[in-house]
Amino acid sequence: MDVFEDFLSNIEDETHRDRMIEILNWVANTYPNLDKRFAWRQPMFTDHGTFIIGFSVAKKHISVAPEGKGMDLFADKAEEAGYTHGTKMFRIGFDQDINYDLLKEIINFNIEDKKDCDTFWRK
Repeated sequence: MDVFEDFLSNIEDETHRDRMIEILNWVANTYPNLDKRFAWRQPMFTDHGTFIIGFSVAKKHISVAPEGKGMDLFADKAEEAGYTHGTKMFRIGFDQDINYDLLKEIINFNIEDKKDCDTFWRK
């Protein structure tokens, strides 16, 4: 998690920092084959140089960014989990449970869907 250390140390609210650490550790432990990367001011995970999922912190939530195609496919499930969403991300409120099953579905989808992708973002 060294690559995320500076980012995490700048999250002022300790409970928000702990929540982000929890999510990042879960991804790193569940998917040890994914590479950790800090870019565009957010921690993210990549596979063979292509984006899989990214996270960022706001005042009231953690944003989860699976790219637009991932949101197209999983927007309904994000809503069912009680999360609000945009076109390329959804928000986990700091007062909400983390739906790890949903995160796993999204990450598994992106890994499989992008297995032959040779660019960082989908074209």
